[in-house]
Amino acid sequence: MSKFFSRVRHAPAEGSAPAVARSESLAKDEGLKAGPPTYAESGDSQVGHLEAARNAKRQIGVVSAVFLIVNRVIGTGIFATPGTILALSGSVGLSLFIWVAGMLIAGAGTAVYLEFGTAIPKNGGEKNYLEFVFRKPRFLTTCMYTGYVVLLGWASGNSIIFGEYILHAANVEPTRWNQRGIGLACITSAFLIHGCALKWGIRLQNLLGTIKVGIILVIVVAGWVALAGHIKLPEDQKPHNFTKAFEGTTGSAYGVVTALYNVIWSYIGYSNANYALSETKNPVRTLKVAAPLAIGVISILYMFVNIAYFAAVPKEDILAARRLVAASLFRNVFGGTAERALSVFVALSAFGNVLSVIFSQGRLVQELGREGALPFSRLWASNKPFNAPLAGLFEHWAVSVIIMLAPPPGDAYNFILNVISYPLAIVNTAVAAGLVHLYLNRKAWKWDPPISASLPVVVFFMLSNIYLVVAPFVPPEEGQNVYENLPYWIHCVVGMAIIALGAVYWLVWAVIMPKLGGYELDRETVVDDLDGWERQVFVKRPIIKAD
Repeated sequence: MSKFFSRVRHAPAEGSAPAVARSESLAKDEGLKAGPPTYAESGDSQVGHLEAARNAKRQIGVVSAVFLIVNRVIGTGIFATPGTILALSGSVGLSLFIWVAGMLIAGAGTAVYLEFGTAIPKNGGEKNYLEFVFRKPRFLTTCMYTGYVVLLGWASGNSIIFGEYILHAANVEPTRWNQRGIGLACITSAFLIHGCALKWGIRLQNLLGTIKVGIILVIVVAGWVALAGHIKLPEDQKPHNFTKAFEGTTGSAYGVVTALYNVIWSYIGYSNANYALSETKNPVRTLKVAAPLAIGVISILYMFVNIAYFAAVPKEDILAARRLVAASLFRNVFGGTAERALSVFVALSAFGNVLSVIFSQGRLVQELGREGALPFSRLWASNKPFNAPLAGLFEHWAVSVIIMLAPPPGDAYNFILNVISYPLAIVNTAVAAGLVHLYLNRKAWKWDPPISASLPVVVFFMLSNIYLVVAPFVPPEEGQNVYENLPYWIHCVVGMAIIALGAVYWLVWAVIMPKLGGYELDRETVVDDLDGWERQVFVKRPIIKAD
């Protein structure tokens, strides 16, 4: 056994070509099933079996990868945030510039994640990339990222908007509980579909992705109709938002950065395909095609949609409508019936986003469970009983429900948006900084991925996210606070606390408990005998004291 331990003690770092090893007694210690023997001990038939099992799990092609990104990015942000962005920026012109800035940041982020994804093509996304670069103190990065994944309810914001638009379509006044009750039904349905019928969940995602792109195109056409002067408003009420585009511009740093958060919220998801690369056919080629295609098309459509809003809806009405600005556009161009129909389609768009979010986040929780980083790891790692990460999906469902129900009614959506976007800016800063480090030490790290984002793009992405981390602490001017009852800094403190809790978990799990238990934590690379996936798992190695 000592010979075995010495062979795997220096297991290769995440992202490098792993050596595959397994010990039955070691697996028993970890509460996991004993996996296959090493490649050296197995024959070609075992390798062939594992390769076949691995390929059988690869169900995501270019089209599905594109829709994974499209469904994650196009949720409700483009329908729900333009009014808030206009209020924070003060003018039509500045709000459009903020959308352009957000587009550039999203494009740079896509390039960064494209480089990492093609270099380390396996499930896990930025977790893999952070672990690859930031290796000391050992396992601290994993634990901090674990807090970020496990404690953020990404699907909650769009679940709330689903409820708001459904109630608007039914001409029912939204209250705290009817809106959130419908949102609860939305996220629960998404959880059950992906947890019990994986293939149908992916098919439904693709269908809703097609529908939401169709909605966007209809809005763009409606904008062209409005620009031609064909809107159902009296002449004296027609919008003239482009004649004095910068009138009312504010110079508030808090307003601009909070508006930028809203834009970034609308672009969240450009890395979504990276979370499922172990389930992707020809992952490097698929990602190289799907990510730029999806984000490029979305960026163009977003700019056309904003132009459509300003062409069809007066500035005052946009500010009053806030999250229902898309409905106002349809009312002004096509009439009241079309307004209610659009509200249903926007709700479907939100549902598609919730499906996409819970799909990827459930897999992140599963990946953490598969490597033993969570309490009750066997539970979170399981694909039983429907060959889907039901337990991982449930964890994200539970956290999302708590975050959805906890904030005060008026502040719920803005708080959820900001408390998710703020930690993401911290993670993106670390990912970009890690890539800069790799660029500056290419030979030492042997860093030569299929695609290079380029140093200027990576530095731009890093500096943009540093600004997003620092600027929200600048106090807002009068009337600029996006919250009605909460302090302006609340999302910053909560976001930092979530990541800090991961560090506390590391201190207990990786430092204090091993000292008290007389063991040390280590990692080894194993191959799952069911699906052929390679992964790294934590193991406890007894510390043998010398006589």
